[in-house]
Parts: sequence; structure tokens; C-alpha cells
Amino acid sequence: MEKVKRTDKQWVRILAQNEMPAITSVAAMLDQYSNDDISSIPNLSKAILHDQGLSSCLLKVANNSPRVAVSKVNTVSRAAIVIGIRAVKNICITSKILEGLLDSKNLAPEVHHRLTMLMANAFYAGLLAKMMVPDRSDDTQEEVYLAAMLYHIGETSFWSTPSDIANTMIKDVHLAPKKFNKKCQQQLGFNFSELSIGLAKTWNLGEILVKSLDQPDSRTVEMQTISLANQLSGAISCPPETKLEFDNILKRISVIMKIEVRFLKERIEQTRELALELLSSYGASVLEHHIKALPKGDDFSKPSSSLTLGVNKEKALLTTLKQLTKLCRNKQNINEFLTYTLQQSAIILRLERCTFWMLTANNNQIKARTSYNESGHEESFHRSLAIKGSANLISHVIEMDNAIFVPSCNDKKWVNYITPDLQKLLAKGAICFVPVKIDEKIVGIISGQVFTKSDRFTNEDFSQLSFLIEHLNMCLSMVSHR
Repeated sequence: MEKVKRTDKQWVRILAQNEMPAITSVAAMLDQYSNDDISSIPNLSKAILHDQGLSSCLLKVANNSPRVAVSKVNTVSRAAIVIGIRAVKNICITSKILEGLLDSKNLAPEVHHRLTMLMANAFYAGLLAKMMVPDRSDDTQEEVYLAAMLYHIGETSFWSTPSDIANTMIKDVHLAPKKFNKKCQQQLGFNFSELSIGLAKTWNLGEILVKSLDQPDSRTVEMQTISLANQLSGAISCPPETKLEFDNILKRISVIMKIEVRFLKERIEQTRELALELLSSYGASVLEHHIKALPKGDDFSKPSSSLTLGVNKEKALLTTLKQLTKLCRNKQNINEFLTYTLQQSAIILRLERCTFWMLTANNNQIKARTSYNESGHEESFHRSLAIKGSANLISHVIEMDNAIFVPSCNDKKWVNYITPDLQKLLAKGAICFVPVKIDEKIVGIISGQVFTKSDRFTNEDFSQLSFLIEHLNMCLSMVSHR
């Protein structure tokens, strides 16, 4: 982490001038030309033609526009006449932003994944927002598109810039959005929304974008559209816990558009197909796999009623195994696998604490990273346990590559392996440790724990948890090869 925190204004200056100067240059050039003055077209066309890549991209995208009839658009000036000056500007801005962000170098794999996912979500959000206001003027549609697409430009730009602070913060992206944003505020001293506002003002990208960021509670249709488009795009990419949450977003959009949800879903699928076509035209096909279809029942991590009391434990475990297998097909972030497994294990097996412990780089310790309680809620739990220095439960698990179950501190089998730290952790309860592995290499440990001596956690529960984590290990190994 940087020793001295940068302010949001310093980050804006770094991003706009040093990291993405091409975007700043194009934004300044486009700002010289009026959005509604036809006389601007010749000069605007000449300016765009100076950038061969930009003009080529513009023509490709313009010819995918619904406003282009049978005859093909062959010149920049013709594109400006057919689809409008504001649309031409938006295509140029979109092209330069996609090009600039995708050109980012020396990013950690996790950061690169976060960056490309946010880029795809932002692009899709812009098109979804435009879809949601079909009766508005062309200019309003273009304004809404740009504002929705750049709504999270502050965070997206932040991940595109290699830095120690980014490599530190990426470890917390598995947290719920509110918790993650709070963590970012603590680490940076400002939030990503402030960064987005600064960039929007620097690039002079329109009042509606700045207003949507500066006055998020505004209830105009345009403001609601920008917010809902980003919520929908994000929920399609990473479905919420329950289907009810997702259906609520669809319902709110259907009210704004005054259409039934079933017809809205058809419009969304059509917009998805358009997004895939346009990404190819923009030379950003690498983002296409992030543009997903509408989620189905099994995509939601908490099937609303399947984990309540009274549901057969074996059936709930089977559902969890199926969901982990499904995640293998369309997810790459191992944090999603870990948090899902921890949460479901805690609920199904009634564990009062289920924790993932990360193995440190020097293999001297394990540190608690993520923890869930029996209600499936994430808990703040910070602890580290030594591996080396003496024979203990943790060193035994690592050396023997084997899961263990400790019913109590007084268990004869393990009493000599319980150090003071472990005794404090175990207290009067029971605990088990199961290694987490990628390609047979141990990367951490999952512990399941009850706090009081009881029959709540049995040998059978231990066996079921071990089997579930073995399946998790297989999934992590498969994902690691992508």
C-alpha cells in the first residue's frame, strides 16, 4: 500500500493525464463541436478522420445502428447525419474508453478479471438504459446511454492502473457491495463515486451523468433509468442471493417502461444480442463472455426456502454440490466458490462459525479471511494461528494433508496438539479443520465450529463437510486452469 494516500483530485489527475490521456484528448476534441449544429459535421468529420482506428470503429458501430437503413454508411459525415452528432460522439468516447482500459498492463489476474467484468457491465448498462427510454428523443437516449455506461467509471479506471493499493483492495471484492464500498472509503479516503464525478467533469461528459452521480436520489425517469440499468447489468453478471431480489429490479423497470415483465425479458435478450455484436465492432470481443443471459433459478446462491429448518440436510447438501458444479461453468473468481461453500456449510450443518483461513506466503501462519455464522451472515473475525514452532493441530493438517475433527479440548487424541491459541479458539466447543487445495497444493484451511459442548456437530456432520470441501477443491482446480 502506498505510504501516502492520494486524494480523489490527485487520482483524477493521474487517471486523466497519465493513465488515459487518449480519452482526455478525444473528449476535449469532441467538446468543441455542438450536439445540434449541422454545420459542425464537416469539421467534426475531419477531426475524427485523423484517427484511422477511431473512424474505422465509428463506421462499424454506426452500421449496426437500428437507425441505419438498407444502404451502408461509408463516411463519417454520413454517419453523423444518419445517427446524429451526439451518437457519433458517444461512439468515439466509448471506443477510446474500451481501448484505453483494455490496454492496461501489468495487472494482477484478479484485478484484470474485476476490470473486464466492470467494463462489460458498464457497456451493457448503457445499452439497457437506452432500451428503457424508447419514447424519449434520440438525444435523451444518447445522454442516458453515456451516463449509465460511465456511472462506475471511477472504480473501473482505478482498477486499470497498477498500484499496491489496488492489489490490496482486490482481496475484499467478495464482500457485499455496501461493505466493500465502506472498506474502499477507509482505504482510499474517498469513494469511487467521487472519482467518477471528477472524471466526468474533467472530460465534460454531460450534465445528466454528473447529476446522476452527484444527486443519486433524484426521482426523474432518466435518473431512475441510469440507476436501474446498472443494477440490472450487475445482477445479471453476479445474480443476487434470491430470485426475489432480481425480480424486484425487473418489476421496477417494467413499471417505468409500462410493459409486462415477460416482454421486458424479451427486450433485454435483444439488447444482449446487440451488445455482443457491438463489442465485436468496438474490437472488445474479450468482454463478450461477461455479457450473460438472464439468470435462472439455479443461478441464485440462496434458493429462498431450501435452507430453512425442516429441509432435508442431504437434499440441501446435494443442491450445494450441484450449484458448485454449475459455478465451474461460468465463474472464474475463486472467492465466489469459497464464500458460497462457507455460507451453505454454516447454514446446512448449523455451524456457529465457518471460516476460511488463508495460508501465508511464508507458510508460517494461517489467517482468518472470511467467516459465516449459522444464519448465513458474514461475520467480522480476525485471528491468526501459527503453523511452525511446535506440533499443533494446524501443522498436523498441513503436514498430513488430512482433515481432522476435535470434539473438545480434552480429547485424548488431540490434547497434545492444542496450543494456548488453539485452546482459546476452541474454548468449550468442538472444531474441525479441512484443507483447501488447488491441484493438490494446500492454499488454506476451512474450519467448522460450535462454541458449546453439545451433539450439534457430529462425526457424520464432519464427514459431510469434508466431502463438500473435497468437491470445492475439485472445482477450484478446474477453474485454476482457465
